[in-house]
Amino acid sequence: MSGENEPNDRTEPTEPGHRRGLDGPAPEERPTPAGRRNEQGIRIDPEVEAKQEPRRTVISTLVEHEPGVLSDVSGLFSRRQFNIESLTVGPTTDDDRARITLVVEEPDPGIDQIKKQLRKLIPVISVRELESDAMRRELALVKIDADRPSEVAAVADMYDGKTVDSCPETATIEITGSRQKIDAAIETFEQFGIREIDRTGTTALARGTQSTAAPASTTESTAEAASHPQNQYAPADDD
Repeated sequence: MSGENEPNDRTEPTEPGHRRGLDGPAPEERPTPAGRRNEQGIRIDPEVEAKQEPRRTVISTLVEHEPGVLSDVSGLFSRRQFNIESLTVGPTTDDDRARITLVVEEPDPGIDQIKKQLRKLIPVISVRELESDAMRRELALVKIDADRPSEVAAVADMYDGKTVDSCPETATIEITGSRQKIDAAIETFEQFGIREIDRTGTTALARGTQSTAAPASTTESTAEAASHPQNQYAPADDD
């Protein structure tokens, strides 16, 4: 048939070196996008992510009460170079469970990553970032020079402090409260000369009937609910 050897009318002749297809740079010449992808697969602009300011928050973690748990948690922060401000560990109403309270200061992506990495640890039962109205308390012992005992006592009373040890040369004051209150007290005590300071770090519980973390047993949940029969509460006390 004569039409078999005829060129297709829709095929355009190409010159040597001419590429077929859409106009644009070759694959190897195209820019490669930067930045990680979020959970939805959307790529995040690294410049936008870098502009996020760090914020301080409290993360409560319920863990199995067994040897090596604290090492696992602290090792996670060391490997990932997260900025941890304080870490406290204490028992719960279940002898087989312990509560770790972490205060961290990171941008939101870093905080999200901390929670994800904590949940991957085998001894961890639950992880929760506490709301801003959670009850947060810290204890500090401040040993100061006691050359002016009456003035030291006046400052201690100002911050609801308690003298737990004294001698002619020094006085040790116990202060309990929010981080802001303790910072202010220490700054005021500096006028007398501070010899030593020891601080426990922040410990915290959710307010009202909210569970600080997934309860280890129904006993803990019932006890919390009984202590707060109504979920009505005032703003957190930062004094």
